[in-house]
Amino acid sequence: MTQTPVRADADAPGSTGSTGERRVFVDKQSPEAYAALRATAEAVRGVAEAAGLDRILVELVNIRVSQLNACAYCLNAHTRAALRGGETTQRLGVLPAWRDTELFSPRERAALALAEATTHPADAGAQSTAYAEARGVLSDDEISAVIWVAISINAFNRVSVLSKHPVRGAPRA
Repeated sequence: MTQTPVRADADAPGSTGSTGERRVFVDKQSPEAYAALRATAEAVRGVAEAAGLDRILVELVNIRVSQLNACAYCLNAHTRAALRGGETTQRLGVLPAWRDTELFSPRERAALALAEATTHPADAGAQSTAYAEARGVLSDDEISAVIWVAISINAFNRVSVLSKHPVRGAPRA
């Protein structure tokens, strides 16, 4: 669900983080594994479409999970995708506090809770609550699709966070 990052230096074996440590771009180091992950993401995209999840809801899940995982690369990619798809800056701005606003539909709220529970599966109470909420507004196909979207973006988050994939763009003046 996330694009392959472009290296600052095509000859460099990885990225240098803010601590000066050299990181391996695991997607570049093990391209066959990354290709399998991308194929999984394509299958998940098909499952989401078949379940009737609209692009905005999928991007909200991608963004919320990426926020929880502090994945700057995926946040940048999926925020841009959401904006291109018609999402508003207001809703994106308050997404970390989605529970405290009326801006998200019951369906979106259920998907966000389920995505958070998928990202933090050790919290059994939150998982049970999220699943019960989802059961009230999402079909079995939609529940499965949301969980697969969250699993997929969690995997991409780990690739990007551990590789320290850079976010490109001009800093604000």
